[in-house]
Amino acid sequence: MFGGKPRSKFGRFLDKHKISQQDLVRESKVNKTTISRLCQGDAFNPSIKNATKIKSALKRMTNKNIDYDDFWSM
Repeated sequence: MFGGKPRSKFGRFLDKHKISQQDLVRESKVNKTTISRLCQGDAFNPSIKNATKIKSALKRMTNKNIDYDDFWSM
C-alpha cells in the first residue's frame, strides 16, 4: 500500500512481486489508466482482451501461472 490508499488484490500482487505499474504498462501494452484503476480497488474489471495481455505479461515477469480468477471475478 502506497500513500495510505487502498489496493486491490491485483495491486497487492504487483507490490509483493515488486512490479511497478509502469513496467507492466510497457510489458503488457495496456493503457496506464487501466492498470492504475485495476490497482486501486476491486470494483473495476478489465476487458477480456486487456486481461489476457496482463496475464501474459505477468506470467513472463514472474514465471508464475496467472489466472483471471486470481484477481477478478467474472
